[in-house]
Amino acid sequence: MTIENPSREEIKAILKKAKRIAVVGLSDNPERTSYMISEAMQKAGYEIIPVNPSVDHVLGVKAVSSLKEIEGHVDIVNVFRRSEYLPEIAKEFAEIDADIFWAQLGLENEEAYQFLKDKGYTVIMNRCIKVEHALTK
Repeated sequence: MTIENPSREEIKAILKKAKRIAVVGLSDNPERTSYMISEAMQKAGYEIIPVNPSVDHVLGVKAVSSLKEIEGHVDIVNVFRRSEYLPEIAKEFAEIDADIFWAQLGLENEEAYQFLKDKGYTVIMNRCIKVEHALTK
């Protein structure tokens, strides 16, 4: 099985429509990729919700320890956890009924992909949200 991402046009439309991005595995260390990318997305006007049980606040926002703690609708769940954690995160994602499951560059998991596709979700894997956002300009 191969993982098929939406077309660049579809990704562009997703990013134009989205407002709230929950970032799973967002670090409070400014040197980490998750921090740099989330900070760029926050500066671009997106609401960033840090999802990490081991941090208190990131980018001036109180962190939650799981997706289920987020109040209100989430447009994109952007994941910065190793690929083997994706199936577990995919299950939690399905419970909160967010719109888009997005695994960052370098992350792919066929089990998670198939689980979400079977439920009708849009799934993006192995793509950087910041790079894709830059392409929408």
